[in-house]
Amino acid sequence: MESIAALGILIAFMVVILIKTAVIVPQRKEFVVERLGKYKGTLQAGFHILIPFFDRVAYKRSLKETPIDIAAQTCITADNVTLEIDGILYIQVIDSKKSAYGIDNFHFAASQLAQTSLRSAIGKIDLDKTFEARETLNGQVVMALDEAAGNWGVKVLRYEIKDIQPPRTVLEAMEKQMKAEREKRAEIARSEGDKQSTINRAEGDRAEAIALSEGEKMKRINEAEGKAKEITMVAEATAEGIRKVAEALSLPGGNEAANLEVAKSYIKEFGNLAKENNTMILPANLTDVAAMVTAAMSTVKQTNAKQVPKAAVRKPAPSRPRSPQVP
Repeated sequence: MESIAALGILIAFMVVILIKTAVIVPQRKEFVVERLGKYKGTLQAGFHILIPFFDRVAYKRSLKETPIDIAAQTCITADNVTLEIDGILYIQVIDSKKSAYGIDNFHFAASQLAQTSLRSAIGKIDLDKTFEARETLNGQVVMALDEAAGNWGVKVLRYEIKDIQPPRTVLEAMEKQMKAEREKRAEIARSEGDKQSTINRAEGDRAEAIALSEGEKMKRINEAEGKAKEITMVAEATAEGIRKVAEALSLPGGNEAANLEVAKSYIKEFGNLAKENNTMILPANLTDVAAMVTAAMSTVKQTNAKQVPKAAVRKPAPSRPRSPQVP
């Protein structure tokens, strides 16, 4: 029994020694090893053997990018407006030895330095610029942190402001200002639209007036050309008619034919005048009418006598005495 107990104690001792000496470092991590309380070295990822009771793993560092939440803090702008601002900080360990021996707690130190740097940057600008200058503020915080974190073996990658919360009264004033600005832009846009609409209507009226005037001009030109052609054609026709009348008058019997046509026209128009009026219209001198009729009849007789051959002429029958007509 004693031998079995001794064997068990020996096995337990060997297990403890194995645990103390064998170290497995995961990927993207580093272990800081101390020998008798003094820095011995930094173990990279892999399997390592330590000297029992002399070497020990003092610090374990992750080489991954680590986010640190920065709690909300009160900041005062250059125009004395109080703001509540929170953010998030991204850091990465690049030297495990410095992160272990350069500072006691680099997470706490980085968060506190980020808060103080942000308060300093906010105090230099006005409220209206805090919302549009986030990139500038983030860059200033990163610059201040990176300068100090170089001795800590830590690299500050970036800082982002999550939320900016001004007081309620300031929010109400900003909302009123934004509403007034939107109404101003809407009114400007409306006036620009009315202006453009007026300009478009004026240009349309101008184009319409020009088109109408051009149309009226072409109409008058066409009418003038038509009238000119009409006058020319009428004049030419009149001249041709006069020429033919003159030629006809120069022929034998021309004068008698002209007298006959005049007599016919006179009688026809006089008859039409009598038909159109209920009142009988007589000329002032009836002998003129009788003379005209007599002249017309004699002209007809003379024309017929000239046109009929002499052999075909018959002697007229003796005329019967007629009773005198009452004028």
